[in-house]
Amino acid sequence: MLLLLAVGLLALNLWFSSQALQPSPRVEIPYAPTFVNEVNGGNVSSISSTGSSIEGTFKKAVTYPPNAKNAQRTALFSTQIPSFVPGSALFTMLEKEHVTINAHPPAAGPSFFAELLLGFGPTLLLILLFVFIMRRAAAAAGGGPGGLMSFGRSRARRVEGGQQQVTFADVAGIDEAKEELTEIVDFLRNPDKYLRLGGKIPRGVLLSGAPGTGKTLLARAVAGEAGVPFFQMSASEFVEMIVGVGASRVRDLFQQAKAAAPAIIFIDELDAIGRSRAGGGANITGGHDEREQTLNQILTEMDGFDPRTGVIVLGATNRPEILDPALLRPGRFDRRVAVQPPDRAGREAILRVHTRSVPLAPDLDLGSLASATPGMVGADLANLVNEAALLAARRNHTRVSREDLTDALERIVLGAERKVMLSEDDRRRTAYHESGHAIVGMLTDGADPVRKVSIIPRGQALGVTFSAPDADRFNFDERTLLAQIKVALGGRTAEELVFGDITTGAESDIQTLTRIARHMVGRWGMSPATPSWACWSRAPTPSARSRSFPAGRPWGSPSRRPMRTASTSTSARCWR
Repeated sequence: MLLLLAVGLLALNLWFSSQALQPSPRVEIPYAPTFVNEVNGGNVSSISSTGSSIEGTFKKAVTYPPNAKNAQRTALFSTQIPSFVPGSALFTMLEKEHVTINAHPPAAGPSFFAELLLGFGPTLLLILLFVFIMRRAAAAAGGGPGGLMSFGRSRARRVEGGQQQVTFADVAGIDEAKEELTEIVDFLRNPDKYLRLGGKIPRGVLLSGAPGTGKTLLARAVAGEAGVPFFQMSASEFVEMIVGVGASRVRDLFQQAKAAAPAIIFIDELDAIGRSRAGGGANITGGHDEREQTLNQILTEMDGFDPRTGVIVLGATNRPEILDPALLRPGRFDRRVAVQPPDRAGREAILRVHTRSVPLAPDLDLGSLASATPGMVGADLANLVNEAALLAARRNHTRVSREDLTDALERIVLGAERKVMLSEDDRRRTAYHESGHAIVGMLTDGADPVRKVSIIPRGQALGVTFSAPDADRFNFDERTLLAQIKVALGGRTAEELVFGDITTGAESDIQTLTRIARHMVGRWGMSPATPSWACWSRAPTPSARSRSFPAGRPWGSPSRRPMRTASTSTSARCWR
């Protein structure tokens, strides 16, 4: 508080001092009669002349204007010499009264260019700033990804034919799909061979299959084999917040491809914009949305293809059943290539491709590893090899061994080990639980062979019993499905027999057997309680904006009661 008071007093003192030291104001007086009278009266001490302006000091302060309310008393004055007053007369008058004269040359005024710059400089600066901003915006629109004018331009990634390093030699395990696309490669290399006989190559090829089966890799390999430009773009990149952008990008993409023909356009995740419009193409407000406009533009561009253009459209999707029928009619995506998960020989070939740059131990057998990975696709096997390489590096191995690959497989399939300290009772219950799974799996006809039993916590489980078939299975009979239900019930049964009570450890097992039982009754007609023709089928998946598909009846509805009873009896039959 004292500090603030001291600062306030100091500021007040400085203000009073500045007011006291401030010189008296200078008063503008007329040349005649005031200035002339004061000179003749001997009251002028000195003057300073600059051109026709005079500033001076009175010997005694003068009040001006006299007899006025706003008069000021000061010793400083200024006045202007009239042009008609001769300088010699004024000099004689001042010299007579012994007035000190100080003369200064007139200040040089600004040049013409300086006046021009001062007058138009601010306006010119604003114009230059506006031009600079517009040029930056135009540059961003031309090549920048975030420019306002670049919304309508395609964002497809272009790879020239000589830069595409992926070929059919890098694709393994999907030989049927490669054979289907060999004709496309031959057409891009030798189009006259087909055009001479009146043949027309398919305008579009749809690659469908589960995620990770190699659809994108296969499309790149086609471009690499043919040696033509490759335009890759995800279907979701067409759609933006601004209406009409998707259709504009489609037009720009096809124009670029036609200019670079022969070329390949690859649209990944085609279902993002190619969903069926039947009954639900319009949005809630009744208008056409941006996705439908984009789809219509794709259909129009593919209809406008000249067979001799040499532009082929490759599309990839995980869900071909929801695509619009207009996309799949002849003349558009009229050829469909199903990319299936590889079999044992295919998995071995994929492993050989992914281990070309990985040093392997001499005793490592990729064939046995392929047999132990049923159901895995190319992406899973690539991840398996990478995890094994990382694990070998962590263990300071010079080569990837069978142990590294086995541990990596368990980490992927069963989950990572958890460092959880279980009590002795929990460990004992877990051991009996997993032993129940293993014993039932080994004694039940039709069950998959037990590969490993562990009570080490992995993922969300406290223990794991891993079973896998000896060969790839593409069909399931009733005996195999009932065996899977029995194996799932084995863990809970062992707990009840040994300890006399049950725990929550069988939650995942109950979910598995319930799903199998419901599918056996409701989808596959394997229950004598319900005829096969009464089974329900999986309805088409509606789009997020569609309201045309009727909602399926829940499992707990009265009409589903016979199926619910049949599935319960199926599970109970396995329990017995």
